[in-house]
Amino acid sequence: MDALLGEGHHVDVVDNLSTGSLSNLDDARRFGGMLSFAELDVRDREIIAYVVRRAPDVVIHLAAQASVTASLDDPVTDADINLIGTLQVLEGARRSGASKVLFATSAAIYGDVDASELPINEERRYDPQSPYGISKMAAISYFHNYRRLHGLSWTALALANVYGPRQNDKGEAGVVARFAARLAAGERPTIFGDGNQTRDFVFVGDVAAAFMAAITNGSNRVINIGTGVSISINELLAIMNRQLDRPMDAINAPARAGDLRASRLDPRLAREELGWSATTTLEEGLQRLLTP
Repeated sequence: MDALLGEGHHVDVVDNLSTGSLSNLDDARRFGGMLSFAELDVRDREIIAYVVRRAPDVVIHLAAQASVTASLDDPVTDADINLIGTLQVLEGARRSGASKVLFATSAAIYGDVDASELPINEERRYDPQSPYGISKMAAISYFHNYRRLHGLSWTALALANVYGPRQNDKGEAGVVARFAARLAAGERPTIFGDGNQTRDFVFVGDVAAAFMAAITNGSNRVINIGTGVSISINELLAIMNRQLDRPMDAINAPARAGDLRASRLDPRLAREELGWSATTTLEEGLQRLLTP
């Protein structure tokens, strides 16, 4: 959003505020009339009419039920948000004459892979391990269908583990946000499992740059957005402890169903199609997050 406004685009923000906060728009409001906000849920039928009224050139669809655990507990709600919600966004885009839809999908579509098969490229078959991953995978089929039936252009960015400022640490938030909140409070963070599971962490500013590039590039395909580097959750905590200079041991809890053991995305196609690569190292990104 900040990147779009900074380049002179008018931005209509739609959010149901279930996990977001209006305070996150404080910086964006300095752009005055270039920003508008509507409190709507993608499951509401009104979302189609709203998109038609606003007649956007490009729709960036980020709304999702993003919790693996919640999807296991309630797969119907997960599908309602991630599939029905996505269909309504697509319908709004089609009826409004939008030129393209950008979609945030997830590394979860690929499922768990052996370490020898990392990094994961876009040719790998989808094998999601949770209802969340399944809903994100199924949504991609609708994008293909809308392209075939209606000529609607799209790009789906398969995101690695995104972290950075403004990330909500409540519920099943990203592990970086959860660790940061606990450490800032002087509390021991919780690691689910043995902590040797690995993740590819990509800074939110780099992800925003990928979406900007995808407005005009990389159409009608899935493109991985990650660093191509992964570390264990134990290593992540060690880095954060060093940066804060207040070492805090973790509490180990049982591993959660649906969590991946190893994930690392191959970003080569993003370089070729979008001219994009991650420029923020994990240490730099964590420093920007942890330093007031």
